[in-house]
Amino acid sequence: MQYRYRRLRSHPIFREAVAETRLSKDMFIYPCFVVPGKKVISPIAAMPGICRFSPDELVREAEKGMKLGINKILIFGTGEKKTRGAQASYSHGSVAATAIKSLKKYFGNELYIISDICLCAYTDHGHCGIVEHGIVHNDKSVDILAKMALSHARSGVDMVAPSDMMDGRVRAIRNILDNNGFENIPVMSYAAKFASAYYGPFREAASSAPQHGDRKTYQMDFRNGREAVKEALADEYEGADILMVKPALAYLDVIARLRRESLLPVACYNVSGEYSMVKAAARQGLVDERSIVMENMYAFARAGADIIISYHVKDLLEKKWL
Repeated sequence: MQYRYRRLRSHPIFREAVAETRLSKDMFIYPCFVVPGKKVISPIAAMPGICRFSPDELVREAEKGMKLGINKILIFGTGEKKTRGAQASYSHGSVAATAIKSLKKYFGNELYIISDICLCAYTDHGHCGIVEHGIVHNDKSVDILAKMALSHARSGVDMVAPSDMMDGRVRAIRNILDNNGFENIPVMSYAAKFASAYYGPFREAASSAPQHGDRKTYQMDFRNGREAVKEALADEYEGADILMVKPALAYLDVIARLRRESLLPVACYNVSGEYSMVKAAARQGLVDERSIVMENMYAFARAGADIIISYHVKDLLEKKWL
């Protein structure tokens, strides 16, 4: 009996047939950073191979990606004027809104566009919400986040993804979308987003590091798995269509627990720090990049992720690793 799986795996042609976990290119979402201007392609030093693009260049980048099979992207607007009230976040002329309109005009429904809904790149203090007297004001933050989601919906976005971790923001976003005729736009909630050291390179990419304090009052304590599931199920109750766990690699247990607790699709975000560590180790010859990337991707899927957001997506398809 102990030889059963060894026999089944003995030939590579049959080995795939008995593999318990499968990956498909349709599972992947590619994150993109967009900045104001024209003809801007700005490499991000902390994330080799990843750049910031102006809206016109993002169209060109998306066209290249479409040829590889990348048909879903997640947009982060960066480089806007930072203010106390994050007014640029919900401006109809924001760089994110401009990019959405440009992409929709060029690709129509061939490209599925998801927009990140958060205030950290738009506030002068770098927090994900409105700060008053040194404290993040939950309800005022939720009002601005809902306005941002509506602005993106009016620009043509296909899905919104609130990443702020304010209480009640999924309900507020669902209500404002429904009340303005956008009932069919789904919400992918960053439902269990942990206060993690793995976000370091992203904060360079989005210029979103907090100027004071930290985000531990509203992002999840990385020691708390039960609370993460509770937060996610609350978002499901409020109307989320997809529940996301972020980061992914250190939180496979949370992905697995959430998969058991919810019938909704579960997404995970393979974040910037996870990406940059692999790139750095590969450049030093410490690991084989393809092997470790694929092992990670299968781990996410094996844990229960239906959707994987990753900066590795372009490599996966361009280098035919998948």
